[in-house]
Amino acid sequence: MHDSSLDALIEALRCLPGVGQKSAQRMAYHLLQHDRQAGLRLAEALASAMSDVRHCERCHTFSSEPLCLICQDDTREQDQLCVVETPADLAALERTGSYRGQYFVLLGRLSPLDGRGVRDIGWSKLLQRVDDTAVREVILATSFTAEGDMTALALTEALQARGLKVTRLARGVPVGSELEYVDLSTIAHAMLDRR
Repeated sequence: MHDSSLDALIEALRCLPGVGQKSAQRMAYHLLQHDRQAGLRLAEALASAMSDVRHCERCHTFSSEPLCLICQDDTREQDQLCVVETPADLAALERTGSYRGQYFVLLGRLSPLDGRGVRDIGWSKLLQRVDDTAVREVILATSFTAEGDMTALALTEALQARGLKVTRLARGVPVGSELEYVDLSTIAHAMLDRR
């Protein structure tokens, strides 16, 4: 039998991806028994983020300002636009340090089976963005799933019709992997996309 406040904390922690009942209970017990200060910092940071963080007006990543730091950076390439599905995808690309252009976050991908069409993602805002800016190349960095491929294909057609150069992230064998352990689809795509 638990206190209702403890039950509420455990249930709230379960909303996180990959956190089940036991993990949520361990986290709650740890915070309450060993690190109440961390629990208070977590509660404060969570409340602050929920009230202050929104989507950037230009690229749709998370930002506490109307324009995110990337969109405010005039030193970034203005003629390249990398299209990703989520703010987490943008953050992953930024961590590589290999891209210095602009971004656009679709906030989803096409998925007819789930009822997600062009109106449910940032499709029209993306097309407006490329029409209103100096973008010459659009790099599609959608996921390599059936939905991500479908989204990339549809975007390629729409963007090429506007006279833009459209490229897609290459698929390939992961660095440090041994070929015999890589799935056949990845090997096939790596062979087709070889340089």
